[in-house]
Amino acid sequence: MLTRNCLLLFLWILVDEGSVSYLRPPLPPLGRSRTGREHTRSLVGPMRNGAAGFQRVKRGWVWNQFFVLEEYMGSDPQYVGKLHTDLDKGDSAVKYTLSGEGAGSIFTIDQTTGDIHALRSLDREEKPYYTLRAQAVDINTNRPLEPESEFVIKVQDINDNEPKFLEGPYTASVPEMSPVGTYVTQVTATDADDPTYGNSARVVYSILHGQPYFSVDPKTGVIKTALPNMDREVKEQYQVLIQAKDMGGQLGGLAGTTTINITLSDVNDNPPRFSKSFFHLRVPESSAVGSAVGRIKAHDLDIGKNAEVEYTIVPGDGGAMFDITTNEHNQEGIIILRKPLDYETKKAYTFKVDASNAHLDPRFQSSGAFKDTATVKINVLDVDEPPVFNKPSYVMDVYEDTPAGTIIGAVTAQDLDASSSPVRYSIDWKTDLDSYFDIDPVEGTISTNELLDRENIAQHNISIVATKLNSPVLTSRVAVTVQVLDINEFPPELASPYETFVCENAKPRQVIQSFSAKDQDLPSAGQQFSFRSPKEDLKNRNFTILDFGNNTAGIVTKRSGFRRRLQEIYFLPVVIEDNGYPPKSSTGTLTIRVCGCESDGSLLTCSAEAIFLPVGLSTGALIAILLCIIILLVIVVLYVGLRRQKKKETLMSSKEDIRDNVIHYDDEGGGEEDTHAFDMGTLRNPKVVKDNLYRRDVKPEMKRGPRPPVSQDSADIRDFINQRLKEHDTDNSAPPYDSLATYAYEGDGSVAESLSSIESLAIDLEEDYDYLTDWGPRFKTLAGIFGEQSETQSNSATTENTH
Repeated sequence: MLTRNCLLLFLWILVDEGSVSYLRPPLPPLGRSRTGREHTRSLVGPMRNGAAGFQRVKRGWVWNQFFVLEEYMGSDPQYVGKLHTDLDKGDSAVKYTLSGEGAGSIFTIDQTTGDIHALRSLDREEKPYYTLRAQAVDINTNRPLEPESEFVIKVQDINDNEPKFLEGPYTASVPEMSPVGTYVTQVTATDADDPTYGNSARVVYSILHGQPYFSVDPKTGVIKTALPNMDREVKEQYQVLIQAKDMGGQLGGLAGTTTINITLSDVNDNPPRFSKSFFHLRVPESSAVGSAVGRIKAHDLDIGKNAEVEYTIVPGDGGAMFDITTNEHNQEGIIILRKPLDYETKKAYTFKVDASNAHLDPRFQSSGAFKDTATVKINVLDVDEPPVFNKPSYVMDVYEDTPAGTIIGAVTAQDLDASSSPVRYSIDWKTDLDSYFDIDPVEGTISTNELLDRENIAQHNISIVATKLNSPVLTSRVAVTVQVLDINEFPPELASPYETFVCENAKPRQVIQSFSAKDQDLPSAGQQFSFRSPKEDLKNRNFTILDFGNNTAGIVTKRSGFRRRLQEIYFLPVVIEDNGYPPKSSTGTLTIRVCGCESDGSLLTCSAEAIFLPVGLSTGALIAILLCIIILLVIVVLYVGLRRQKKKETLMSSKEDIRDNVIHYDDEGGGEEDTHAFDMGTLRNPKVVKDNLYRRDVKPEMKRGPRPPVSQDSADIRDFINQRLKEHDTDNSAPPYDSLATYAYEGDGSVAESLSSIESLAIDLEEDYDYLTDWGPRFKTLAGIFGEQSETQSNSATTENTH
């Protein structure tokens, strides 16, 4: 390859030199081309022989696109090519420089000759080409003689990479029994060599291992089945070795391999098969209904859903006693008991069972039936069983109040085993805590222990236990329901309080109300009631009772012309009788109100105000009037109550402590002009006392002289005032402002004299205050207060004297 490149370069230089004009400009411009086919044209001056004109000159660079072999293993640097310019006269006046990708590290240039060499081995798969720039400069002045030129060095490919399967190893599957040529999978190998140069990257596929089962397309790598009817049950896994070789598969090409693991997927091509044709099972007769009594299994060589087995019992002898289901985990057939077994009745059952696939493949049904049949025989084993009652449950009826000891029924149980042991009966005490019943242990007859009351307990649920005499452990139970029947104890009565009205325009023989009856006796479903008027009311000219015969009756008018003005309410008695034994009856009363109605019988009003308001006021207007009247009455009552409250006299808030209490009156006086009730001067000056001035509103029966006023200069008063002033000065809870406490004299001008406790002296403690009761109602409270105090003081004095 190197020799060929050098030869081509040499021929190109010769051809290029032969086409050069003998005239060269002193400083021709530097031309550049990537392909070596473009020439730089330049305009030159006058020629040496004096002829003037323009001449085309050749390009300045002498070079071509360079190639370098990859993976060069020589000891010397690999020669790439030579750069040359027309300005180079061979006198070493021109220096060549190289720059760009790999300049200096990968590629080097001889500055004098322009020869380019590769310093190390190159890999095209790593980098396919390098772009560099070259320039010719004056060796002395280092001045560029021509512009810089760019060129490319391509790495020429060699077959140094084998094909590779990037996605291997592969896994694929194909259904078993597939025809020849069924697609399995496709493999692809890649070659890193240059596909545009030679056959280095042209890959061919072949099978090294896996024949004759599979084949591969040499160009596409598609793998297909090559053998028909491959059975998964015979062989499930296949390993195929595929080779990919470049150079079109020729000798000397590089190759790569990969492995494909191919699995045959299952199809339903095998029916289930029983391991044996006859199964023998044994089951105790005491087995519970719904329990499993045995297992059988049919094997299927397929897997997954293709191996799912369905079991069915073929109708015939014994098949109705059992059922069969499939265990989803192991595909076993579980035989289940449908009905109770009895060894004494039948000792063995024989039937057939079919096993078939749940999911069939129509491609294989033509080869025969996809099922298998086996015979199953089940022997019943004898077990010592408890007694068996002849009924699953018992229902007995008894009338309430039946005498104790009365037999109400009997239960029967027997031992069905061959031993036929006697049976004893008892009542489970948990179901008859109050011992209402008793049972004969031998005969099984049930009787009452006491009187039964249906109203207390209407139904008794007891449990009877039957025990084998020779095996007390074996017992059985049966439920007995005792229904207490009702006797006719209660008379019937009206079903509800009916509100009946009759229109004023009602006609004779008109049904105005339907009613029914009820009875507390049970059952209510069979009760029959009859309705009639009492004998003393047969001459009633207004209404009568009509029995409809279906436990209902109606009120029928006997006349017309009912008027509310004459009579608003009518009372109609009705006799109700039941059909019990003995029959019971009662008399109810129906209230009938006369109402105003429309012409079609619809109700207008039943109120009494319609009688007194012929003008036809509406109900709303009447209600409004009544509300106004009620509001006015409430206002009057409140006003009167307030007036009385103001006149009420409350002298003291406490009757126990009367010291230093201010007794006040809420009577409002006539003002300053009222000089007849009180003498204002007397109130202000206790010395000015009119001897003959008494209260004008009360006339005392006894006349008492006014008490002399206490002197204002009394030492007691001064001590009292000083004590109070001292208390006010030392009181920390008093408000922070000055206050005026006035202790004046009052009451000197009244008949009762002064009412203040300040004037009370120790000598007056035993005074009789009974005269206060003669002063009228206004002094009633005050008389009571002082009367109690007098009694207390008298009792105290008596006690002291006693001691």
